[in-house]
Amino acid sequence: MPQNFVPFLNENARNEMIGLLNDRLADTIDLGNAVKQAHWNLRGTGFIGVHEMLDDVADHLREGSDMMAERVSMMGGFARGSSQTVAEKTTLEPYPTEIVALEDHVQALVSRFNTYTTKLREAVDAAGEAGDEDSADLFTEVSRTAEKDAWFIGSNSAKAA
Repeated sequence: MPQNFVPFLNENARNEMIGLLNDRLADTIDLGNAVKQAHWNLRGTGFIGVHEMLDDVADHLREGSDMMAERVSMMGGFARGSSQTVAEKTTLEPYPTEIVALEDHVQALVSRFNTYTTKLREAVDAAGEAGDEDSADLFTEVSRTAEKDAWFIGSNSAKAA
């Protein structure tokens, strides 16, 4: 096993965290792809504001996935972020590729963000129970950003008014 920098975790806990980080990495990459799918295809009133906001949201998700992947590597594991692995491992519902209405994209994204942030909060708890407070903090940071982004996206819905 490559040198790792988390000697306080026993091998079982480290392997558990590598698996958990890779699971959430798959969801993060999948959600980032869904955000870009919406960004490319949405139409309607408020288009430009949502279109530009989704670029920022995709950047946030990319930053989160990078932190997760680097932590996996730091723990001596292998980050599993290939498109094949993501398609196999994501827990998110497939994103609809044939919608264009801004409202439909907003609803589809908010639904997936809700699933995603729930999984992140579960990961925070699991990391804490494993004694890996750094991974718990990482998941908390990603969750905090994702919840804010979901709120921003959802605020563009006619149903939010």
